Amino acid sequence: MSPEEFREWGKRAVDCVADYMRRAEEFPVLSRVRPGDVAAAIPGSPPMQGGVSQNTFFDDLERVILPGLTHWQSPNFHAYFPCNSSGPGIIGEILSAGLNVNGMLWATSPAATELETRVLDWMAEMLGLPACFRSTSERGGGCIQGTASESTLVALLAARKRAMQKSPTASGLTLYASTQAHSSVIKSAMIAGLASGPEDRSNVRLIGTDQNHAMRADLLKRALSEDVGAGRTPFFVCATVGTTSSTAVDPVPEIAEVIRGMAPGCWLHVDAAFSGAACICPEFRWMFGGVEHADSLCFNPHKWLLTNFDCDCFWTRDKETVTGALSITPEYLRNQASQSGQVIDYRDWQIPLGRRFRALKLWLVIRYYGVEGLQAYIREHIRLAAMFEKWVRADERFEVVAPRTVSLVCFRLRGGPEADARNRTLLERINATGKVYLSHTMLPGPDGKDRYVLRMAIGASATEERHVRTAWEVIRGSVP
Repeated sequence: MSPEEFREWGKRAVDCVADYMRRAEEFPVLSRVRPGDVAAAIPGSPPMQGGVSQNTFFDDLERVILPGLTHWQSPNFHAYFPCNSSGPGIIGEILSAGLNVNGMLWATSPAATELETRVLDWMAEMLGLPACFRSTSERGGGCIQGTASESTLVALLAARKRAMQKSPTASGLTLYASTQAHSSVIKSAMIAGLASGPEDRSNVRLIGTDQNHAMRADLLKRALSEDVGAGRTPFFVCATVGTTSSTAVDPVPEIAEVIRGMAPGCWLHVDAAFSGAACICPEFRWMFGGVEHADSLCFNPHKWLLTNFDCDCFWTRDKETVTGALSITPEYLRNQASQSGQVIDYRDWQIPLGRRFRALKLWLVIRYYGVEGLQAYIREHIRLAAMFEKWVRADERFEVVAPRTVSLVCFRLRGGPEADARNRTLLERINATGKVYLSHTMLPGPDGKDRYVLRMAIGASATEERHVRTAWEVIRGSVP
């Protein structure tokens, strides 16, 4: 493709994306296709021998692909957590794709590395993080991972490295997280060879939670005591600031105190994948209380800070252990800049060798919106969530089943165990309208038994008050 032809296709592609952003809410939020429909609309084997015209390609995009999408960018998408995008984020992605550098080493693109370092320091300042997590500190710094799941794995590997350095003969390495922690904790244990499968608890301890679904520090203390007494080695604790099911906030200060008393040197990782974005607003920084005691933490700008997927900010105050766990230098990667010790090679901070120029899009988002613009964006979604929560509480048919910390509201139709079936039917009816998309989870009730719960996650880039009002109308009109 010549530069001239690229320009023509590129204009068409940008127009297509801009048009999609304008009309995303016109599509049914949840795709209506059946299994196999998309594949059936795409020619099978053998592949085409010749190329296609611009018109043919974009016609196929409209005819085949768009109907097969669940529209995460719809302002009526309230399932899971949002997957934010924005004009500046998209432009940053285009520029990153066009420049197409591999920032694995400082030498392979100095600008990619140094911009990332600066942007992570900016973000740390915006969140009010302690100085120990910034590149200007002696042992700290940050980098951009793909997702919070990757950050969890990196932190776990660093934790194992520290434990083995402290005691090369350490046995029974054991990790801890709450029952409400993200599944990536157990998956990381599986990848690291510490669990044979999702149900293997040989080296994994899931700690019970309180009535707010946050980890109980006293139960963590008990688990650590029992394992230490049995000759095991606690090496990793994951605290969650904004759990996946209900955005509960684990008591990081108390957890850190327990670790200091029962298992000094045990790595504390804080996963703030969604809720961390709210901490750019000073009034929500209470959620980061105690992070000065953490060895690492992360959050995803791609969830709730207008930065296109994928972009996870990861910080540590012990970069030497992180890089010690992940660094390997074959001859073909050796270079003068790296050997000088004056530069950062981010390939030593992550699982893969190669890495995209993700910092470019985050840089543009911050510069375009500014801190005040991003704060206003977060605050508006939280205002809408408070409004929605008020409506739910005012309707005697419903109950709010978890404290709202940011912009997620967990609710259900009232009733005992028999109400689970009604809530499942309600969710099916809501999503079948195509006007709105919600998801569910299971949360323990007052009796300790899990209950089927609906989740209203407000945070899509284009969501306004009118969309939240529409969602409530659909919900009320769908009650079985």
